[in-house]
Amino acid sequence: MGCTSTIYPLSEKDAKKIKASKIRIISGKETIVSVPDDDAIQEKDQPQTEQRESIKVQAKLAKIGEIFGFKIWLPKADRNRVTEFWHPKESTLLDELPIIFDETTLKTIKNIDVLWIQRRSIVRAFEVEGTTSIYSGILRMADLLSLQPMLDIKIHIVASEERREAVLEQITRPVFAVMERGPLADICSYISYSSIDEILKEKRLSYMTDDILKEFEEWSQE
Repeated sequence: MGCTSTIYPLSEKDAKKIKASKIRIISGKETIVSVPDDDAIQEKDQPQTEQRESIKVQAKLAKIGEIFGFKIWLPKADRNRVTEFWHPKESTLLDELPIIFDETTLKTIKNIDVLWIQRRSIVRAFEVEGTTSIYSGILRMADLLSLQPMLDIKIHIVASEERREAVLEQITRPVFAVMERGPLADICSYISYSSIDEILKEKRLSYMTDDILKEFEEWSQE
């Protein structure tokens, strides 16, 4: 009797796992890297209360950026939930990023929780750390700076006061201290949920610039 085999087509999820991305590193050689999809992970890792709180904070960050005159980028998976709390003006929320990078970098950027964009430049990037694991957003920021070490943007991890020490501790992990751009602790700051609320309460906010964030950000060296 002859053996017969059945061919089963790959699902979209399996195809993504197999597909590899290559980047060129400093030595000139190419190396394979992967950027995990976060759409499903967030739902599994976060309790419902934390999910809702982090979505609200994303909405507040988007609103503040809009007040300052920036265009806003949100991950496609978060948009419907964020816009329940933030109602953007026409053309404020971008459908496509107006920047050109390789596919791997773009995939990383598109997963960042909130971006403030001016013309074709990212001015500030925010990761809202409401997850139990605490460092998923920090890793994403590190991925971005590793892929594009010359990228000049201000990056922030936003989390509750209860998570402050954990965030600052993760930022100073040894693996983040040897990045080409310099230690992540010198580049990435922490901003508390309550600080975001204080900024939104500022009556003169529409007359200010995003430099107001300097008054609220904290650094691991402090």
